[in-house]
Formats: sequence, structure tokens, C-alpha cells
Amino acid sequence: MGMVGIVLGSGLGVLAEEVDITNEVDFTEAGLAVSTVPGHAGKFLFGKLGGTDVCLMKGRVHLYEGHGAEAVTAGVRWMAEHGVSSLVLTNAAGSVNRDFTPGEWMMLSDHLNLTGASPLSGASFIDMSVAYDAAWRADFRKVAKGQGMKLNEGIYAGLRGPQYETPAEIRMLRTVGADAVGMSTVLEAIQARALGLRVVGFSCLTNWAAGMQENLNHEEVLETGKSAARVMARLLKEVIAAREAP
Repeated sequence: MGMVGIVLGSGLGVLAEEVDITNEVDFTEAGLAVSTVPGHAGKFLFGKLGGTDVCLMKGRVHLYEGHGAEAVTAGVRWMAEHGVSSLVLTNAAGSVNRDFTPGEWMMLSDHLNLTGASPLSGASFIDMSVAYDAAWRADFRKVAKGQGMKLNEGIYAGLRGPQYETPAEIRMLRTVGADAVGMSTVLEAIQARALGLRVVGFSCLTNWAAGMQENLNHEEVLETGKSAARVMARLLKEVIAAREAP
């Protein structure tokens, strides 16, 4: 499998507690922009998870902070340059699907890039028919079932933000097939596939989308993410360790 990269979304930094850290590199040392959003620390952590070499990207920058698509995906390129060949993308998202309850996880089967941006402008065409690796997803599905973890699967809609969506926009997203909505991940997945990395993605469903609950706030997103991160850490550890076993 080689080194596994894991991008940690809002409130999911506690996943780093499961890794035996051997080295840290700040985003500024790596020449990357640093996020101003709470819950995004801005550092790379090298170590081992389940006996496997991993590189955690703790925090990310976003289009809504004023960065371009190239800056948003710089961390993916940096990890690829430093030995990462498989990438786990995580995010905090709002649930659009009424069957997917906040506090649960959704594995991405596909995505909708509604950001109006791409990190590949000026580059050659990239096939996105299978953005998220089918075999790796099957591994996660099997292990999650064995652990008794409810792992939803669905389509993630990536928007620019920073405002949360209106109820009308959520109805539109549901109509076009979205199950969850957030403000990251899609550009990173595109960049990773362009680099030949194997990709899998997970949304921590931290809240109902607009029109499905009374109000939305970032503090709620962070708190729900922290509690759900323990469940994801257990899943990641077992799947990653199993792929390394002879």
C-alpha cells in the first residue's frame, strides 16, 4: 500500500491521538498556507497507525478563505511528493439524506463538484469515472460491518461557502442526488486522482442541512466531529493494518 495520507476535517483532529507520531512539519515549513478556521491546526504528522506508515494532514485551507484551487490542493501534492500513495479524505458535512443521521459517517461513493473551480486548470484531462477506489471502499464496508458500525454510503456535494446553504439550495441538491453537503474534499480528490493516488473519502455527518433543523453553527460541527472521530479511528486502524498484513 505504501504510505497512507489522511486529511483531517473540522473537529476530526482527535484522530491524530491514535497515531504514534514520529515527526511534525508545520504548513508554513512546507510552504503551505495556514487556515484561519477553528478546528484546522495546520501541520503534517508522520507516524504509524496499525503498524502502517501514515502522514496526517491536520487541517486544510478552503476556497472560502480566499485561496485558489491550487492552494487548496497544495497539501495533497506535498504528501504525494513525500511518499503518500493512498489518500483518505475526511470532512464534516451536513446530511441532506433524511436516512443519514447526524453523528453517523458516510463513505463517499461519488461527488458533485459545485465549487466552480478545479486544481487542474491548464492541465490534461483526467478520468473521474471512479474517483473513490471501489476495492478499498469494499474493505471499509466489510470491516465496518464487523465492528457493528453504521457506515452510510452516498454522494457528497462540495460547495464554495463560507455561508451555509439555504433550504431551497438543499432541496435542489437533494433533487440532483446529493446525500451530504460540505465545503471541501472535491478538489483534493480531483488532485489526488490526477497524481495517481488511490482515494477514499468519508463525511462525518455533523448536522442536518438547512431547512431540516432550526439553525446551524460551527461549534456544533466541531463537537459532533470529536465524538464521531473515535469511531472512525477504530475503522481506519483495522482497515489500514489489514491491508499491510501478509
